[in-house]
Amino acid sequence: MLKVVAYAAPVVTLAAVVVLGLTGSFTTGSPLAVALYLTALGLAVWARVSFPLGAFRGGPSPAATGVITNGPYRYVRHPMYSAALLLIWTASLVHLEWWTVAIAVVVTATAAGRMVWEERLLRSALSGYAEYAASTRAIIPFVL
Repeated sequence: MLKVVAYAAPVVTLAAVVVLGLTGSFTTGSPLAVALYLTALGLAVWARVSFPLGAFRGGPSPAATGVITNGPYRYVRHPMYSAALLLIWTASLVHLEWWTVAIAVVVTATAAGRMVWEERLLRSALSGYAEYAASTRAIIPFVL
C-alpha cells in the first residue's frame, strides 16, 4: 500500500495544484501569502537545480549519485515536499473552505507516505544516508 501511495503522491500533488489554481485559490491580496507562495516556488527551484545532471527522478527510486547534501538539502531532506506543502497549505488557509483543507490533508498524507517509502529506499541504497538523516530534519529546518 505504501508503494502505491509513493507513486501516487506526485500525481495527487499536481492535481491539487491544478484544482486550487483553477478555482482561484492562489489569488490573494495578502502580502504574507504572496511571500509564502514565492518562498515555496523559490525552494522548489533551488531544490531542483541542486540535483546533479541525470540524478532527478520522478519516482521514489534513488539515482546512483550518492547522498545530495548541497543547496536546501543541507537543511532538509525533502525540500520539494516542503515547497509543495507550503504552497498548498498557504492556498488552503488563505481560501479557508472544507474542501481546500481536505485537499491539503490528502496531499500531506500522500507526501508523508512517499517520504516514508523514499526514506526506506534511500537508507538501503545509499551509504551515508542514515547519518545524513540523523543530522537533517525531514521537511522543516530545525523542527520536523
